[in-house]
Amino acid sequence: MSEVAVKAPVSEKPLVKNEHLKIAIPTLAGNIAATLADDSLACFSGDDEQFLKFHGIYQQDDRDLRKAGKLYIWMIRGRIPGGVLSAKQWIAMDDLATNRANNTLRVTTRQSIQFHGVVKDRLGPLMKEINQAMVDTLAACGDVNRNVMASPAPAITSARQQVYEDSKKVSEALLPTTKAYHAIWIDGVQLNIDDPENKDFVDPLYGRQYLPRKFKIAFVIPPVNDMDVFTNCLGFVAVIENDKLVGYNLTAGGGMGRSHGNTTTYPRLADVIGFFPREKLVDVAKAVLTVHRDFGDRTDRKRARLKYVLEEKGAAWFRAEVEQRIGSKLDETKPFKFITTSDTYGWQKGLDGRWFLTLFVESGRIKDTETRRQKTALRRVAERFGNVEFRLSANQNILLANVTDAEKEAITALLHEHGVKTEKQASLLHAAAMSCPSMPTCGLGLAESERFLPTLIDRIEAVCADVGISDQEIIIRMTGCPNGCARPYMAEIGFVGKGPGRYQVWLGGNQNGTRLNKVWKDLLKETETEAELRPLLVRFKAERLAGERFGDWVDRVYWKEQPPVAVAAN
Repeated sequence: MSEVAVKAPVSEKPLVKNEHLKIAIPTLAGNIAATLADDSLACFSGDDEQFLKFHGIYQQDDRDLRKAGKLYIWMIRGRIPGGVLSAKQWIAMDDLATNRANNTLRVTTRQSIQFHGVVKDRLGPLMKEINQAMVDTLAACGDVNRNVMASPAPAITSARQQVYEDSKKVSEALLPTTKAYHAIWIDGVQLNIDDPENKDFVDPLYGRQYLPRKFKIAFVIPPVNDMDVFTNCLGFVAVIENDKLVGYNLTAGGGMGRSHGNTTTYPRLADVIGFFPREKLVDVAKAVLTVHRDFGDRTDRKRARLKYVLEEKGAAWFRAEVEQRIGSKLDETKPFKFITTSDTYGWQKGLDGRWFLTLFVESGRIKDTETRRQKTALRRVAERFGNVEFRLSANQNILLANVTDAEKEAITALLHEHGVKTEKQASLLHAAAMSCPSMPTCGLGLAESERFLPTLIDRIEAVCADVGISDQEIIIRMTGCPNGCARPYMAEIGFVGKGPGRYQVWLGGNQNGTRLNKVWKDLLKETETEAELRPLLVRFKAERLAGERFGDWVDRVYWKEQPPVAVAAN
């Protein structure tokens, strides 16, 4: 696959700055190591900020403190294929959060761990210690394939282990080969970017310029769509016959990111392309990635995702490109059906006879509070029960897996001692919600998200109780900007930040992750939320069919009589 020639026509429009940076320094080393070693420098240069992303690092500052001047901090994201960590690795992650970061661990919507609030003199040690724990951050960000996701729950089929192994195989196959990561973070050496060997480096898969933008992959096992597979650039829907993984249905061209005021950007669900046998997995993954490499827009980063290639050229064209690159035809799609995107909380028994526990994590932030010491509790579990696996979910929760009958009762007692419930862990609306970090650390944030959503849900729950629908689950998701990290465009109610205290509101997604929502309010002040939502919720109670969810009622009734809001262009 790496020998596939670039077929895309040369654009008359100029390349964006990021493309020139990658061409100039294809090792992705920049001057990172030199800056890291220079105590007189408070931060990395703007150019090196872009290279840092390929290493899994974002340069940020605490926006709550900007009046006193910028305090630079860094966010680090792990590459954890399938979201699985051993007990020993969890202890290492906990140590890093405590000693090198802000004493919290954040579970991302892509089954990874993020460390927040890392100051410059702790960045190098943190990165080295992550690698010593047999975890890395290479390609967790940047214009490459990101963390590969796979369903974590072992209750559906014993073939889940095969799917997980495949996710690791694809993750390794699509890693960039630059030696800069090891040189900087393990050896502490600044690569000489003028050395001909480095200056002329060309990655055998990605080429000199890597991808036009990020690339996301998810594996999912029907009937559970817990990875929101249609929101990914590339999706693998497992086809299991007689409890054996025989292959995958291929999906391509999904993505959440968009920009306010730019109607040429939009969320999109992936197309279902066809079926292929398991032995073709890596070839197909490389084929789809290289289509993005060769045809993605390098002149406009807002439209540089694979979804725009699919939208403009069509699924039939894309299928033909993939078939040419793998040297064989795809088969027709095998039947599949999804019923939910949610996690099932509490204790469950896997097909292997072992127990697993899904724990609710509010907005993915694992921390200790006065009443709920979740971070400490998980640390104690890892220390006492060394065979337990820690699995991260795409809904920002955590699963404790591989638990024996004898261990189950002891783990339950330990968690309860720390105020962590194992049953009835959260209300219906809180348990179904997700948010991105946004303020105060994300530079893209326009409005609050993680810090605000729990309070807003409390307010919406009060309205639901008053209306008489407190027994109804509604999927609510919030992001502080339109990039869509918490997948708000799939929610039954999605809040997308437009400015302080102001949100664009989307309605009508569904439970199984197969329908985009639509714009209800282009601008809603958060103080107006109850007054604006109440009439809709009253109607929903009165007009819903038996068992009908809020998002389905919106799609069946409300959008038929009230056209979605047309979002204005710049």
